[in-house]
Amino acid sequence: MRNRAAVIGAGVSGLTCGVVFAERRWDVTIFADETGQKTTSGAAAAVWFPYDAEPADKVIPWSLITYERLRELARDSRSGVSLLEIWQFTRVGQIPIPDWAKNLGARPISVIPSEVEGSLRIPALPSIFSHGYALNVPLIDTTIYLDYLANRFHNAGGTIESAHINKVEEIPRDFDVIVNCAGIGARELARDSELEPHRGQVVIVPKLDLAQAIVCDDAPLMYAIPRAHDCVFGGTNSISENRAPSAADTTAIVSECSRILGIEAPPVIVVKVGLRPFRKSGVRLERERLSDGRTLIHNYGHGGAGFTLSWACAEEVWAIVSRTG
Repeated sequence: MRNRAAVIGAGVSGLTCGVVFAERRWDVTIFADETGQKTTSGAAAAVWFPYDAEPADKVIPWSLITYERLRELARDSRSGVSLLEIWQFTRVGQIPIPDWAKNLGARPISVIPSEVEGSLRIPALPSIFSHGYALNVPLIDTTIYLDYLANRFHNAGGTIESAHINKVEEIPRDFDVIVNCAGIGARELARDSELEPHRGQVVIVPKLDLAQAIVCDDAPLMYAIPRAHDCVFGGTNSISENRAPSAADTTAIVSECSRILGIEAPPVIVVKVGLRPFRKSGVRLERERLSDGRTLIHNYGHGGAGFTLSWACAEEVWAIVSRTG
């Protein structure tokens, strides 16, 4: 008889955990009240980058493991994963290139005439930027990738059941292991006051002829992420429970991205909002023993780095279960 695992949540963390367990011949059911594009993962720009997650001493190693897994998936045209150059900018001063980025081949960009060897001149971009760096990273098209993961999970024998889980004890007793990937929902499910909702709004516009992704973390936060069939404009990052699209945010996002790119404002296809599950004390990835003796593994609090951490954290969940049973 196969071991059984229940996963709570069908965002990228839950789906990836489901795949990891199901492909190791476990009997896995994902319990979720939202799936696919309705999840916070469906509203993500989903460029690989360690963003809005702590602590760095864990997040960076996990990110680098997932980087390699996503690079492998980029070879599969069905996955929705590709490799893209990202240009990371600052509006004021210089932006230091992190050591992990240097190890991945990051190189400086100059947006003003420069004699620095190895830098790039970008005359098409406004002089509002003072400094930046370029880095090749995986881009995950959520409109394809979340379905890819779900199909891979189903093909390995997994099941997704529509259900809102209020308490982990509601999971049927015949599941040996429970994995909590509830994202912001873990505040109530795990009674975790450390979680706070970092509201992210993005605007999907028609496909643009952009060879790179453009990102600037200075206020106002902006990014333009070209995908196969459209482009993602962003964004916002504020502490808020509100998942309703804001017309004012949409106008500001489209205006700033269009200004930076030097284009007329494109039409809006759809607006998406997600609540990034940021945990003030850091990602929670640990084992808990329930009163009935079952194993509960928490895997949440990934902030804005859910896709960036997904494979490494899922594999760590598997490792914990393998070690402890």
